[in-house]
Parts: sequence; C-alpha cells; structure tokens
Amino acid sequence: MTKPYAEVIGDPIAHSKSPLIHGFWLDALGIDAEYRATHVTPDALPAYIESRRNDPAWRGCNVTVPHKVAALDLVEDPGDVRGSIGAVNTIVRAENGALTGTNTDAAGFYAPIADLDLAGKPVTVIGAGGAARAILFALARMDVGPVTLMNRNVLKGAALLSSFGLKGQALPLQPAAPPSALVVNATSLGMTGQPPLALDLTALPDDAVVYDIVYAPLETDLLAAARARNLDTVDGLEMLVGQAAVAFELFFGAAPPRDRDDELRDRLTA
Repeated sequence: MTKPYAEVIGDPIAHSKSPLIHGFWLDALGIDAEYRATHVTPDALPAYIESRRNDPAWRGCNVTVPHKVAALDLVEDPGDVRGSIGAVNTIVRAENGALTGTNTDAAGFYAPIADLDLAGKPVTVIGAGGAARAILFALARMDVGPVTLMNRNVLKGAALLSSFGLKGQALPLQPAAPPSALVVNATSLGMTGQPPLALDLTALPDDAVVYDIVYAPLETDLLAAARARNLDTVDGLEMLVGQAAVAFELFFGAAPPRDRDDELRDRLTA
C-alpha cells in the first residue's frame, strides 16, 4: 500500500518550508507518512485537483500563492469559506474522495498576537490577496479600529474592507505607514526574488507591532526597519507554523508536538 502523503502546492514553491515543518512533526510522532512540495501552475490547478481526488493515499494539500482564491471553485465548501474569508489554504480529502476546502491562515495569523489589545486601535494592512483576506477576517473579530489597506488596486482594497465590515480607508501603496498599533505585510514584497517593501515607520508609536508574513528571508527589510526603532515584531514563521499545525491535524489525525516549537524553529532558521 502506498504511504499516506500530503503536500503544499504553489507557483513558485521551491522556497516553501512546509515540508520541513510537517516532516519534523511526522518524525516526532512516529507517523509513517510523507509531506511534499509540488509545483502547480495556475493553468494546471484543475487537473492537479482532479488527479488527487481518486488517490486514496493523498490526505490533502496546503495551498499557497497564487491559488488560494481559484481553489475555492474546485472543492466543496461546507463551512462557507467563500462567504467568510473568500480564500482557501487547505484542502482535505475524505475517504469517499470528497474534497473540502478550509482556511487555517486566520488562526495561524491570530495566534502570535492573541494577547494584544487592538480594540478600537488603528491597523495598517498591505495587500489584498488570499493571505490578506484571512488576516482581515481575524482582525474583524479582534474589533480593531480603522484599517488602512494599502494595495496597488485601490478599488479591490476598498471592496475587501467593506466585505469584512471594517471601517477605514483603501490607499495605493504608500512610502510611509500611517500611525498604527499594528502594521501587517500580507504580500510577497520583500520575499527572496520579489521587489523589496520599503516602508517608512516613523509615524508608528513606540508600542506598535510590525508583522511580516514573509519568511524567506526571515529578516525582511520591513522587520529590520522595525527593530531599528525598537518596535516589537512578528516574523513569517509564526504564522506559517501556526497555520501548519491546524492543517497537520486535519491531514494526519494527530496534534503536532507544539512543545518542540523551539527545536523546530532552530531547524527552520539553520
């Protein structure tokens, strides 16, 4: 019998640390299964999904850029992810071949900032893609104050704010962040091979938090600028590991050993 496996799909995908994370947990728990990275282009996405539907060894996949919105049309959506977040990052296969889409990004994003009191405080989010949708979903439930959403397509940004019931403003990408309690980069800007994200943080208060979901490199220009101002920061590994933990349990039916997060982080940053 073929060994059970899950995978992460995207375009590009070579940078993904998900196989290392899931592989670490599988080894730690003694589960005889695999987790792979598979390059899937947008044109090939429907055929990829269909090919996995009839593979009983396939437990599901994580979905990354640029497939998080497109994948919604190819899977069942019993939890109304379309109506809430509007993007999926995880697909799970049932024994009968049914494929269900869900989103673990919102939980992964929220976990590192769960202790912050952001009620009524201004927040800035950069980006309006699939990751930004999950982040705005989480922020709406944290009762944050006005949200400034910066994106190349301002109309798309304004529509997103409205869809999550968030008050604020949509702006084109600006050279400086407005005064904010939290700044989140929800784009691939600053990632290895992508244009940098140069953002002036002068207007932020001393107790502001800067959160970058990019994890390759781990020390982005945005986080370096935040640390130069002695601001608290959250790097991309926090959200990556958090969302992976939820997906891992869905794929393999066991909770990952989060008490070994420090060891995992050391491996991820080696």
